[in-house]
Amino acid sequence: MKTSHITKLVFTGASVAALSLTNCATKTQTGAAVGAGTGALLGQAIGGNTGATVVGAAAGGLLGGAIGHNEEKKDQQGR
Repeated sequence: MKTSHITKLVFTGASVAALSLTNCATKTQTGAAVGAGTGALLGQAIGGNTGATVVGAAAGGLLGGAIGHNEEKKDQQGR
């Protein structure tokens, strides 16, 4: 599996941008953004192609959003 340096740089930059934009977002949005970035990186690392990257981003976004939503519900119950 050979991944180009440009691809790694693009995904790293996208992840950093997503993390910096989540500062004022809800926990659901933050979870989805972080999950999508992480999923994309893992998909690329495992599959080594665009399809795997897209599937990883989608799965990570859904899972991260679900976790963030659950955290928001916990916060609301604690008030």
